[in-house]
Amino acid sequence: MQEIKDPSSQELAKERWEEEILKPALKRGERKPRFETVSLEEIKRLYSPSDIAALDLDHDLAFPGQFPYTRGIHATGYRGKIWTMRQFAGFGTPEETNQRFRYLLKEGQTGLSVAYDLPALMGYDADSPLSEGEVGKCGVAVSSLADMEALFDGIPLDAVTVSQTINAPASVFLAMYLVVAEKQGADWNKVSGTLQNDILKEYIAQKEWIYPIRSAMKLVIDTFEFCTSYVPRYNPISVSGYHIREAGSTALQELAFTLRDGIEYVEWGIRAGLDIEQFVPRISFFFNAHNDFFEEIAKYRAARRIWARVMRDRFGARNERTMQLRFHTQTAGVSLTVQQPLNNIARVAIQALAGVLGGTQSLHTDAYDEALALPTDSAALIALRTQQIIAEETGVANTVDPLGGSYFVEAFTKKMEEGALDYFERIDAMGGMVEAVEKGFPQREVQESAYQYQKALERGDQTIVGVNKYGMDNEPQQVPTLVIDASVRSHQLERLERTRAKRDRGAVSRTLDSLRLAAERGDNTMPATIEAVRAYATLGEICSALRDVYGIYEEPAI
Repeated sequence: MQEIKDPSSQELAKERWEEEILKPALKRGERKPRFETVSLEEIKRLYSPSDIAALDLDHDLAFPGQFPYTRGIHATGYRGKIWTMRQFAGFGTPEETNQRFRYLLKEGQTGLSVAYDLPALMGYDADSPLSEGEVGKCGVAVSSLADMEALFDGIPLDAVTVSQTINAPASVFLAMYLVVAEKQGADWNKVSGTLQNDILKEYIAQKEWIYPIRSAMKLVIDTFEFCTSYVPRYNPISVSGYHIREAGSTALQELAFTLRDGIEYVEWGIRAGLDIEQFVPRISFFFNAHNDFFEEIAKYRAARRIWARVMRDRFGARNERTMQLRFHTQTAGVSLTVQQPLNNIARVAIQALAGVLGGTQSLHTDAYDEALALPTDSAALIALRTQQIIAEETGVANTVDPLGGSYFVEAFTKKMEEGALDYFERIDAMGGMVEAVEKGFPQREVQESAYQYQKALERGDQTIVGVNKYGMDNEPQQVPTLVIDASVRSHQLERLERTRAKRDRGAVSRTLDSLRLAAERGDNTMPATIEAVRAYATLGEICSALRDVYGIYEEPAI
């Protein structure tokens, strides 16, 4: 297929337009001297065939379901199957979150996504002094298998896919999940879902770590190896750019650092002796959907193209599924405002639409009240209905990649790709992503971008409606919020006490010793972790056993 060329007649037509139409119009001026995306990338006045003159239809675009998958990994797009509507939920006790799950499933949600509280994210039990004031506040409180059993009571784990947002202690939560499935009578070969398990982005952005980087990476690879052998339909990692973006990165940095994190996990898996054609197809990705509509769409399209080429050219992949990037999208929590919170409904709808037009496989839409508190039932329902309206009423799911071929979208997709590859070269020169993180490189890049965006807001170059423009002295109405009271901690402490009283202490001690030994030897830690979970060892006890071997991470000055 020939490259797209800009015919001389089109170039002459553009020149005539500039002279006869544009030049007189510019005498009246434009709204701003420079137009930028949310990432502060300059946007040209007009995109035309000349901006995509070097675009090769075979090499850069092809067709949906065809390498390099720029236009989507499925030939039929959403005509075959609508994206999974996977609303993020978790608060208070496991029983309360279980009720929210049931409510959302009854209202048409098609997948579950669990938010855990801060103590769980850091590997602490509810009764730890370090958990004081945080139990059940930002997610559901889980300290042991008993909590996980209550969380999924009546929810068949071989019939519903569940995404778990957990990272540093991810292997422990995978073990809990599998043991609950086992107790339900489920065959692990039929269990599917996703574990976030992306520890690199914790060191870059979210800062919820436990162990030193290289030991933490070993735990990630243990889950890859275990799932490949015993839970083949499960995704043991969701490489997450979402939190990098929330920390203040640009869209390009989110794209580049996320994909380079993915490459790092692939390299570590290969070093451990894993076959890329077996474990890479179970690697999924997780991207942010921010306010700048076309920038986000270009980011998703570039992500697919880059991943396909890297898997084929860098790693020698031959299996199509190994080269196909699958991703979940969540609307941008950082974009939600306390001021005029109902405006957030519009923001979320626009961001979700960008995710859909970019070809996401699953989607979470934030509730409008999340800048104030965890979402109420009614706010969560509006968020879900937003997805359903996009799917059922807008018509955007009726054709595949409807923006493909747009001069602007294709030019910006190419720009995203080139910028990401430039970051790859810089990170490779440092020795890889682990070494780059140890040097503080991505952390500094994100910090600088966050600073520049804040300055643009203060100058008024960027607008947040209701914050630095169109503010109101008196808000028209108060928004009801969800309140998590202190009774959650009391409830959790009682169950923890009952669990410890009923379990076999000798079995707990033996399984924790076995886990320490596996970690010391460099063995796969998943079997020992599962046995500890079966014995009702708590999250805190299991993480403490691994701390005894691995130590803890201390962030260097950046």
